[in-house]
Amino acid sequence: MPHRHRHTRAMGAAVAATAALLVAGLSGSASAGTAPSDPAPGAPTAAESLRADAAPPALLRAMQRDLGLDREQAERRLVNEADAGATAGRLRAALGGDFAGAWVRGAESGTLTVATTDAADAAAIEAEGAVAKVVRHSLADLDAAKSRLDRAAADRNTTDAPVRYVDVRTNTVTVQTVRPSAARALLEAAGVDAGLTRVETSAEKPRPFYDLRGGEAYYINNSGRCSIGFPVTKDGQQGFATAGHCGRTGASTSGANRVAQGTFQGSIFPGRDMAWVATNSQWTATPYVSGAGGQNVQVTGSTQAPVGASVCRSGSTTGWHCGTIQQHNTSVTYPEGTISGVTRTTVCAEPGDSGGSYISGSQAQGVTSGGSGDCRSGGTTFHQPINPLLQNYGLTLKTTGGGGPEEPPPGEGGTWAAGTVYQPGATVTYGGATYRCLQGHQAQQGWEPPNVPALWQRA
Repeated sequence: MPHRHRHTRAMGAAVAATAALLVAGLSGSASAGTAPSDPAPGAPTAAESLRADAAPPALLRAMQRDLGLDREQAERRLVNEADAGATAGRLRAALGGDFAGAWVRGAESGTLTVATTDAADAAAIEAEGAVAKVVRHSLADLDAAKSRLDRAAADRNTTDAPVRYVDVRTNTVTVQTVRPSAARALLEAAGVDAGLTRVETSAEKPRPFYDLRGGEAYYINNSGRCSIGFPVTKDGQQGFATAGHCGRTGASTSGANRVAQGTFQGSIFPGRDMAWVATNSQWTATPYVSGAGGQNVQVTGSTQAPVGASVCRSGSTTGWHCGTIQQHNTSVTYPEGTISGVTRTTVCAEPGDSGGSYISGSQAQGVTSGGSGDCRSGGTTFHQPINPLLQNYGLTLKTTGGGGPEEPPPGEGGTWAAGTVYQPGATVTYGGATYRCLQGHQAQQGWEPPNVPALWQRA
């Protein structure tokens, strides 16, 4: 968020993947009782694949402070969340059009719930160690209804009904509004069935938080201040991902030390809130986010975490703060316009934190967009997911795995490619076999489909 005015994991191998699964339903329906195939014996667990053990002490301390945990609980929570994501991914693929979302709960995220529109699916869900919940609406139906709301909002002033999201836990599309009449008018304009929706009255009016490790400050045109999201590369060019509202294409940047740094190469806001800056030769992209006390927090990938999972944020104004993921696929109206496809969280932020890093364990989640409240009284903050940003600009996330795009070993080949952003349900070939993506992520060396059953399932 720029500071334009100085504002600024053990559940076991049965439960595993992440939450881009939770964003959209797959077409088709599983046969009643059909269970997803398990990973091959001896294959790495999701927690191992996603390096849930890589969380540094600073991140664990922040989780303890903000989520009321002790160190062992924080460690177990990260492992459980990685494993829960993989299980949710396998079940989503098995349930097809019945799938209605998934989420974790409990201090250690020890319970995974998977929703379905068909009671006959319950046995398959429970066989995977998850709790089955039978609901009325599929995730695909909820997503479609939210899309209609977003289209209607594009032609209206929705500052009094500023937040709209798919809430898998209540199986509704929720409209958060200052005035109930504003929400009713929007629902009527969109022609959305009232049975699909829930109106929640709130005084919150989100706004952007203005103001090369993730979370460190940078200045735009020697004026406004924002925070670096994640260091990236593009065809050898180094740089970083950040929020679009921080600066327009062509705007210059300088680092926290006020040394000339780079130039915005692309920026989208409103609509989305994404941008990237190419830096000059004085700056080197590192696979780290700045943690508490300036300690390095490793970034090992970009697998999206599930609803209910812990997430921590680094920003140049307020530093490290943690919370949980409330909803994916959220739309929010700021005074400057509406952005869609963002994630709503309980993490606080303040002006100047904009653009900064959101990370779950060691997995990059997104860049800070805006919100309401502050880090004294608490608040709600939205982040632009990192994978769509990487995909839009053709960027490669800098990770400690060092994995940039590379040719596969001779004879392996296929359509899978490092550096590509894959969404749940996508299919690729590798080594003569076909695989289906279980969790949204950017592919990297070492994450070839046979190696990571948390992310890929042989079709």
